[in-house]
Parts: sequence; C-alpha cells; structure tokens
Amino acid sequence: MIRLEGISKIYSTDIVLKEVNWDIKRGEKIGLVGSNGSGKTTQLKILIGDVEQTSGEIVKEGDPKLAYLKQEFDLNQNCTLREELENTFTEVHLIKRKLKEIEIKMKDTNTPEQLESLANQLGIYQRKFEALGGYQMKYEVDKILPKLGFSNEDANTLVANFSGGWQMRIALGKIMLQKPDLILLDEPTNHLDLETIFWLENYLISLKVSIILISHDRYFLDKICNKVVFIENGISHTFKGNYSFFLKQKLINDVIQTKKYETQQKELKSQQEYIDKFRASATRSSQAKSREKQIQKIEKIDCPVKQFKSPLFIFSDCPRSSKSVLEIKDLSHSYDDKIIFFETNLKISAGDKVGLLGPNGSGKSTLFKLIVHQLAPELGEIILGKTNLLMRYYAQNQADALDLDHLVIDLLYKNEPNWSQEKVRTYLGNFGFYKDSVFKFVRQLSGGEKARLALALIIMKPSNFLLLDEPTNHLDLQSKENLENAPKEIIIAAVIAIL
Repeated sequence: MIRLEGISKIYSTDIVLKEVNWDIKRGEKIGLVGSNGSGKTTQLKILIGDVEQTSGEIVKEGDPKLAYLKQEFDLNQNCTLREELENTFTEVHLIKRKLKEIEIKMKDTNTPEQLESLANQLGIYQRKFEALGGYQMKYEVDKILPKLGFSNEDANTLVANFSGGWQMRIALGKIMLQKPDLILLDEPTNHLDLETIFWLENYLISLKVSIILISHDRYFLDKICNKVVFIENGISHTFKGNYSFFLKQKLINDVIQTKKYETQQKELKSQQEYIDKFRASATRSSQAKSREKQIQKIEKIDCPVKQFKSPLFIFSDCPRSSKSVLEIKDLSHSYDDKIIFFETNLKISAGDKVGLLGPNGSGKSTLFKLIVHQLAPELGEIILGKTNLLMRYYAQNQADALDLDHLVIDLLYKNEPNWSQEKVRTYLGNFGFYKDSVFKFVRQLSGGEKARLALALIIMKPSNFLLLDEPTNHLDLQSKENLENAPKEIIIAAVIAIL
C-alpha cells in the first residue's frame, strides 16, 4: 500500500534519518520502535505530509486515506463533545454551509432563470452532501459515543470539562470517524486508564485497516502488532512478529553481527600485518600489494551499534523533612454537580511511596492541584509538613509547558545560573542529551526528549516531597524502568505518583 524508500531527514543540528526502507501492507499492524529522538514521529509526519524528507521517496499504491493521532492532540475546548466529533466531517460542513447560502439566495431571487440555476446548484450540492454521508453524520456520532465510553448526556458537555484521558478518547473518536485506510497512532495510551487501554486494544485488533503504532508500552505492542520496524542510528530494521519476538530476534542478530565483525577484524588485522611486514620486501612485495587490493575490495561488516545510554534520574541531596509530610482531613470537592471527593482523609509520611490509581476523571490530578494550592478545597483541610518541606510537582502537561524558543542548555542555566558548563553538560548527559543535542531548541525535541528535559528541570532542585502526575508518558521503555527505580533510592523523600 505504501513504501518508504531511502528516506533521510537532516536538520541543522542533527541527522535524524539516514536510510529508512520499509513498507505498509493492507491490514498490517506495525509497531514503530526506537529510543526517544530516533525519528519515529518524524516518519509519521513525513507519511502524513507535515514534514518533507531530505531525500528518498514515499511510494503509494492508489490514494490511501491516512488519519493521524498526534502526541499533542488538538481539540477545540469550547465545543461540545458532539460538535467536536462532528467537526471531523469538514467537507460535509462546507457543503452544508453552501446549501444554506443557496437557499438564502433562492428566497431573494425573482427571475425564473436565476431560480432555475440556483435550483440546479442546490441539487448538485445535495447529491454531494448525501454521497459524503451528511445525512448519516448524526447517526455515526451517536453510534460511536458508547464505544468511546460516553453517554448521550455527555454529548452536550464542553470538551474542556473532560479530563486528559477522556479528551484522548475524543481524539481517538475523531480518528475512527474518518474511516481511513491507514491509521497513524503516536503514543495513544498516554493519559488512558487501564480500562480504556483494554478497550483500545480490542478495538484496534478488530480493525481491518492498516495501523502504524508508536508506543512505549511493550504489552500494548505485543497485543496489537504483527510487525515491528526498529529505528537505530537513523536506519530501519524490519521484524515480522510482535514486540517480544523482535526483542528475541534482535538479541540473536546482535550476537551474530558481533561475531562476524570480530572475525573479519581479526582477519583484516592479520592481512594488514603481512602487508606492513612485506611491503618493501624484494621477493614478497607483489604479494603484499595484491593482498592490499583484495582488502580494499572486501565489503566491511559494520561494527555492532552501541546501545543508547538511557537517562539516569539522579535526585539531588536534600535535608530531611518532618515525619508528617501531608495530612488531608475530611476533604470534599466537586466540579459542577459531580462530587470528586467526599470526606476524604489521607496521611503521607517521609519515605512513603504512594501510587494513585483510578479511572480517568476520578480526581487524581485534581488532588495534586489541591495539594499544591492551585485549587482551593470546598471543605476540609490540606496540611503540609512544617519542617524543611521542599515540594516539587511534575504536572501531566509539564513537558508541554517548556519554553520552545530556548536552547536545552539555556534552560538549565536559567534554573541554576551558578553551575559550571561541565556540571550542566554532565547533568544533561545523565538525561540522554549528549554533544550538540544540548544546543537544540526545545521545539526541535521529540515528545520523549521534552519529557526527559522537564523531569531534569524538576529533579535538579532538591526535594523531599515529589508529586508526579503520569511522569512516564512519552518516555521510552528503558527510561521508564530507570525512573521507576530512581525513587526507590530516595530514603528521606515522600513520593506520590499517578500511574
């Protein structure tokens, strides 16, 4: 259906893609995997036409319809749920407006000739309206609402009143309503609760259309994908099978590649020693020159690619807080007519590691906002520790709030102006920013790189009470594991994480 042939993408500060070759067949469900910043999202943007490749070609069979769910989904917060879903039918709305314009003109027209002309136009647009499914638009939206988990009453609720997870469902609904031939999904499970992830798994498995999926959830990839395209150092490698098969096969391939490389290097070294020894020999110089020509013709086996060094989440030393870090007494809070908390009580002590679980919209992020005083509780008390409490809050959209026009290294200096360049570079290296990547503008970073940078800015400040709202969103698999293990090393801190 679609093939990427020799795709490369070069930016002023980096070569993202060097030689990408893979194809998408009808009905395939492909996992696009690789470390943060390896060019996964760039390839989706090239496919959809948002970014132009530096070289190479996208070959399409026919005119397949593509739909793209971005990491930062774009929804009109001032629309109702129904209006936002109906906004998917852009052509239908255009024709609907045209029909109204023609009807108004017909009312103001007196001459039979003009009236006949407008009536013909009206008929043409009505047929177009019908062909595009204009009369089915309301039915299609009503049909998808329960599949997304919404009730009929929810249809008239503003998008802004839904939590991040429910807004992701709306974005997914808009994708589904387009009935595409190929769906591009960039980390669709971010912000979704377990129930919705299970629903999404089953839905995607049931679809007959092709899917390209970027995800750092290995279980999700295993359930969905029957093919994996791995991007490493700008080069693509294709594996037939799910994510677990890919991991096993890649390990085997790496071992084989290493042995071939070492064997060839040993032989080349032996040949070079012979050449160097007998290059000036009166009797063997011709043999030495012959071997040198043979070496030049040999196709060299590439050195096995070094594994990407995943970020190390090292927390700064911090003074010990009082034993009681947080106490919530009889908290009651609501949005509109929905009660979020009712007479809720909670105690957190120094050293506690607490995970907040619950479906989207159950109030997890709201609780954090109440704790950091972004919201005032309607009833009850929120009492923070009195001694040496240093609280840091990583919000769900923390990465999106970064200043896009700053360089990565400048953001660090802005927060710690007294740090030496060596200390800043070393610290950024711990978070996966090496060499010239520290001089990238934030707008040039991938979603995962932004997440790592946002975490780096939070962690660089001493803290003994951490509030982490879905901190693993956008992080690659190894980075997730490193972050999960990091708080275990913090003896004096209390950590509350929304999982």
